[in-house]
Amino acid sequence: MAGSGILEVHLVDAKGLSGKDFLGKIDPYVVVQYRSQERKSRVARDEGKNPRWNEVVKFQINSAAASGQHKLFFRLMDYDTFSRDDFIGEASINVTDLISLGMEHGTCQMNAAKYRVVLADKTYHGEIRVALTFTAANKAQDHGEQLGGWTNSFRQ
Repeated sequence: MAGSGILEVHLVDAKGLSGKDFLGKIDPYVVVQYRSQERKSRVARDEGKNPRWNEVVKFQINSAAASGQHKLFFRLMDYDTFSRDDFIGEASINVTDLISLGMEHGTCQMNAAKYRVVLADKTYHGEIRVALTFTAANKAQDHGEQLGGWTNSFRQ
């Protein structure tokens, strides 16, 4: 599977998150990681255990340089003003099939789905809802080559 493209991650919301700070509430945000790339959502202030982000983060995918699995990691954190941010939980999504179908068809989309949040003690507590879209960068170029576009026609 060679090629490149853009992976759009739509962070919708989360439900039933655990954790609290000394005031008894949490201000969650998400750090999304794909290989060495990291994106951070806004902090859902005063939204507690059921935050809504409705935010899109994008990753540049270069599958030619990649081998094996494509995974997204979600680290849910509680923003704290006066101390270190607390770890709430994490989730991961294998996006290998999404990317390979996107390479094949030009684009591939997964509607919003729920993923379980794993806590530090490996138990589950809550869920995060995420939608994904992968768009291949080389699809437009492929069509030009298949149709024998102008790049080949002026050399006669």
